[in-house]
Amino acid sequence: MTDPLVAATGLHKAFGRTVALRGASLTIEPGERVAITGPSGSGKSTLLQCIAGVIAPEAGTVTFDGTRVDALSADDRTRLRRREIGLVLQFGRLVPELTALENVALPLLLERRDRHASATVARGWLAHLGVEECAESLASDLSGGEGQRVAIARALITAPKLVLADEPTGALDTVGAERTMQVLVEATGDIGAALVVVTHDNRVAAFADREVVLRDGRTDAAEVVA
Repeated sequence: MTDPLVAATGLHKAFGRTVALRGASLTIEPGERVAITGPSGSGKSTLLQCIAGVIAPEAGTVTFDGTRVDALSADDRTRLRRREIGLVLQFGRLVPELTALENVALPLLLERRDRHASATVARGWLAHLGVEECAESLASDLSGGEGQRVAIARALITAPKLVLADEPTGALDTVGAERTMQVLVEATGDIGAALVVVTHDNRVAAFADREVVLRDGRTDAAEVVA
């Protein structure tokens, strides 16, 4: 049996007097698709941010591909995200002053890759996700669906082992949400990446292999999604 790609164990995190996580645990296998669901304020986004190393838990451990994420410095966690973990956030969170092409190429440029080669790879991902015609458009001029596809391309350009998506369809209508999830599932599958999606939408959760429910900062037993 292979080791899990991610093992988060006994995570606790509070923001002032607000307790977000109360011993939450989660394992993710390589290539697996997992949906994290639960009521608003249950700690879903906090759990995702701990796994990504955006924030450090006050107690508990997070291991990613054999590396203790919670023991890394802030700079090392940033480098890990840039190279191994793709993030897709609600509303895309693109840099509005940059074009779609520049947004997608940005992770490679931050790694000091050749600008021309980075742009070539970025253009290929835009084409793969069906938004190549948006390459020279400013991110601020994109529709919601186009912006999310560009954000997915940006998350995948480094060929990460793990993609974390926090309410990636929250700003989209029903048709746009379904199309975005189809693209996200297919694109992560193409590179063999595991996918974790935080969502309150049962239709989005249905794209996953497994659903994990968070309530009051605690994880319930995993439920198989039909």
